[in-house]
Amino acid sequence: MTWQRGSGTVEDLLTHGALERVSGAAADGTSLLESSEGLLASAERELSEYPEAAYVLAYNAARKACVALLAQQGLRTKSGGHHVTTEHVVRAQFGGPFDAFSSLRRRRAEIEYPRFPGDVVTADEAA
Repeated sequence: MTWQRGSGTVEDLLTHGALERVSGAAADGTSLLESSEGLLASAERELSEYPEAAYVLAYNAARKACVALLAQQGLRTKSGGHHVTTEHVVRAQFGGPFDAFSSLRRRRAEIEYPRFPGDVVTADEAA
């Protein structure tokens, strides 16, 4: 597969081993999208009870949807920095709505590895 927009980023990540090409069943993102939908439904259930969990679940839903998109293109991130690699690829190729994935990823990292005590996720933020 070839890419127009973002081709330099994709080719660079392939060359440096952050991305790899996949085919066959590995290039079918259907199960990843189904998992994404389940994670999003779980996030919605947790929203009022545990907003932090809802945020992390929503982030994981967004990430899996992006990974599904890459799979459909015959691409997969390799371990070690795969969240940021996923972000770089989808933003380079599609921009627009995927630009928000960067903020989601960074905030999720803050939640998982807090710098400041008391930095809580509110239901409004998670929503």
